[in-house]
Amino acid sequence: MRGDIQDYLDQRPDEKLFVRVHPEWYRRLSRSPGDLNQLKPAADLFYGRTFGQRLDRFHQRASVMSMLVAMAQAMSEQKSGEQPK
Repeated sequence: MRGDIQDYLDQRPDEKLFVRVHPEWYRRLSRSPGDLNQLKPAADLFYGRTFGQRLDRFHQRASVMSMLVAMAQAMSEQKSGEQPK
């Protein structure tokens, strides 16, 4: 692999790890260094840093919070509905 690509990867440890996990990228960058501009989007997709993936995680967290709030309301209604003996 070319020295400039190695320097680029040394400055970005997450992309370096991505190349180590996916050896096809090592071969691809060795054969055509111009594909370096396609490495970041592929690494972002792998690490879940795309806008769509972040939006999905937000929706999942919001639905969990909504469920917890609904459960807390149901418990408080159940407790207030009990009559003391």
